[in-house]
Order: sequence, then structure tokens, then C-alpha cells
Amino acid sequence: MNEKSQQIPGTPAAHGAEVHAHAHEVSYGTYIMVWLGLVALTAITVTIAGIHLGSVTLIAALMIASIKTILVVSYFMHVRFDNMTIKVFIYVCLVIFIIIMLLTFSDLSFR
Repeated sequence: MNEKSQQIPGTPAAHGAEVHAHAHEVSYGTYIMVWLGLVALTAITVTIAGIHLGSVTLIAALMIASIKTILVVSYFMHVRFDNMTIKVFIYVCLVIFIIIMLLTFSDLSFR
């Protein structure tokens, strides 16, 4: 690409420069702490699965999975540093997913 395409707003080269200018750097220590948290939560999930707690087992496993999902999406997918538009779309999808899950579990409870 030539220098003019990098200076014209709206061109792919100019857009790439804008995207990289706003990038956030996360330290390796943060990634390691998040990874250790994920490993610990996985160990807790496996331990809870081995203990017979009735219906509490499923609820606990889903809560732990939700926490793990939030950690992965926030740190490894860098949603924590994205603009508000992306976050709103993710929240809308999350609300729709929760509604579908609630309707599914309510259907199962009435059978």
C-alpha cells in the first residue's frame, strides 16, 4: 500500500492504525491468574460432581460455568476492552439465552 491510503480516513490501512492505537495490553501475570482461576473452578466443578447433592449439583455447576465464561470472555476474548456497542450486543444475547434456559427448565419441571 502507498502512503496516501494510510492517510485517507476510512481506508483499511487507516482503520487498522486506529484499531491498534487503542489496543490494551494485559500482562502475562493477569493471564496466568485468570488461567489459575479457571483451573481452580474446574477442580471445584469436578469435586462437586463427585458429591451427591441432588439438584444443587446442577445449579452449582451452572454457576461455576457462568463464572468461567465471564472470565474467558472478559480477558481472553478482550471484551473487557471493547467499545460499548459490542458489550450491549453481548448483554442482549445473554439475556435471550437466560430467558430460553429459564423457559426450558420451567418446561422440564412441569412434566
